[in-house]
Amino acid sequence: MYQFHVTEAADFIQKQMNIEPTVGLILGSGLGVLADEIKNPTTIVYSDIPHFPESTVSGHKGQLVIGELEGRQVIAMQGRFHYYEGYKMEQVTFPVRVMKQLGVETLFVTNAAGGINESFEPGNLMVITDHINNMGDSPLIGPNDDNLGPRFPDMSEAYDRALVEHAKASAKRLDLHVQEGVYVGNTGPAYETAAEIRMLRTLGGDAVGMSTVPEVMVANHAGIRVLGISCISNMAAGILDQPLTHDEVIETTAQVREDFLGFVKELLKTLPA
Repeated sequence: MYQFHVTEAADFIQKQMNIEPTVGLILGSGLGVLADEIKNPTTIVYSDIPHFPESTVSGHKGQLVIGELEGRQVIAMQGRFHYYEGYKMEQVTFPVRVMKQLGVETLFVTNAAGGINESFEPGNLMVITDHINNMGDSPLIGPNDDNLGPRFPDMSEAYDRALVEHAKASAKRLDLHVQEGVYVGNTGPAYETAAEIRMLRTLGGDAVGMSTVPEVMVANHAGIRVLGISCISNMAAGILDQPLTHDEVIETTAQVREDFLGFVKELLKTLPA
């Protein structure tokens, strides 16, 4: 039934577009502005797509934008789905399965994250080198469909090393300082306590958020190579003496808009085969 739903959603989208996207973009809180740069766009609201969930979070428009960006045929999600919204893991990752069926080979995942690494600053961009799944769940639990991917997928290179190097080289060309680090995926929706942040730092985390990890696991399962970028929207609990709010997240991502747009566009323009 799940595969049938994926096929039905993909067929619906395919009938409305005149390109074959090879790059998928998942745009996190406050970062959906990138989709506004897409040329000759076809826009499809999530609620119109069979079996698609709906995004309920501020800063997530809730639509697909399909077209051309820096010479690449792309399909972008302006807003994603989160486990904390009450969706099952298979719903959170459903769009990744649909992208695979539409021909996507490379996935850029972006998010707004709290900085755990004390050398980071709000407004930094971080290239994700690895992640820690701290959600207590996995989108791959349950019967495995061998047509979608292997029962036991390798996650030793969840974030494609060649793409990570490409990102570092692209940042250097732009004279843009970017961080590198490990992203920790928590369920949310509450922000972490100061004690939890100390624990995550001990475990090796550099940034923490409430998304991305399930999508990356499914992309790897499906054979899609992944590049991840976090916008450090605030420092996590206990580092600065101030409360955490979603408004701060949106405000910071707006401030780094030009750096983010320039970085991702350069990544696309020079993307290796």
